[in-house]
Order: sequence, then C-alpha cells, then structure tokens
Amino acid sequence: MTEELYQRPTWDEYFLMIAKLAATRSTCLAFAVGAVIVKNKQVLATGYNGSPSGSVHCTSQGFCYPELSSCDASKVLPSRSIHAEANAIAQAARYGISTNGAIIYVTLEPCLSCLKLIISAGIKEVFYETAFNTGEKAALRDLFIQDGLVTLKQIYIDETIAQKAAASLLHPTSIAEGKTKMEKGS
Repeated sequence: MTEELYQRPTWDEYFLMIAKLAATRSTCLAFAVGAVIVKNKQVLATGYNGSPSGSVHCTSQGFCYPELSSCDASKVLPSRSIHAEANAIAQAARYGISTNGAIIYVTLEPCLSCLKLIISAGIKEVFYETAFNTGEKAALRDLFIQDGLVTLKQIYIDETIAQKAAASLLHPTSIAEGKTKMEKGS
C-alpha cells in the first residue's frame, strides 16, 4: 500500500470539507454557503445560509419573494437568507459557546456585514474557498486586516483529498479492506 492511499487531509482541508458539507443544507436559491467555527481543532458550531428558523424556505416555495426567483435578482430587496457565518455564530450563542479566539472556515469569503460580525464575535482568522469582495468592499476588508482585527486566507482542497472524501460519501467507510461482498453484507 502506498502512502498516498493513507494521505489524510490537512486540518484546513478537513474543516473546509465540513463547511462544504454544511453548505449542502442551504435553502437559498442564489447559491449555497457553509461555515464551521473551530477552536483548538474542535468544531464549535456549523451554519449554512437560508431563511430564518421557522420561516418558509426559498427552496420549498420556489422563490425568495413573490415575482422574484432569487435574492440576487433584485438590487432593492434584501436577501431573505441569514448568511452561513451569522447562522454559525448564532448557533454558538444559542448554546452558550464562546467564539472568542476561534477560527471560521467558509465556502465563500464573508460579506462585509458578516466580516464585522465575525470580528465582533472574537473570531480572529477566516479561511475561505471562493473570493467574494471586490472594489470598495475589498478595500474596507483590507482596512480591517491592516488594523489587525482579522486575518483572511483563501484555501483549497487538494484534488486527491477531495476524491477520497467523495468516495467516502458514496461508499461505506467502516469496512475492512479486502472483504468480499458476502462478508460486507450484500
């Protein structure tokens, strides 16, 4: 057996994969976003973007607002979704879990509102997969970074690690190697 077969994800890859898995729970029609808050290599809370708890999901009704297929289709109406980062922070707060000094992994770089919330929640590091802020928004984000309030880093999952993770989702993982179909219970 090769070492590649036993290659494990880095901690950053591991937590980003958890954020990506959380994004699969999204109820937003525009795009799915997931987040995971971590401290001392332990998951504190997860979140995904969607309608407020108890509110009808956009995916259930097929639209965000009547006559509006998606929140990003309007320049006037605000999104109905609570962002993944805000949901993760709210989950931690709901259960009395401190996020001070924690790290957050998100599938999409936080918008400025979420970045301010992250900073206020005491989260000092943000790891994200896809860039979001441009122009003036990026300039304000960079001021927060220059002030030492937060660090942001774009990260990716190695293709080999991603393929191994995908395979583990499609097939049982807790079966000893070399077992026959009969031994596996088929």
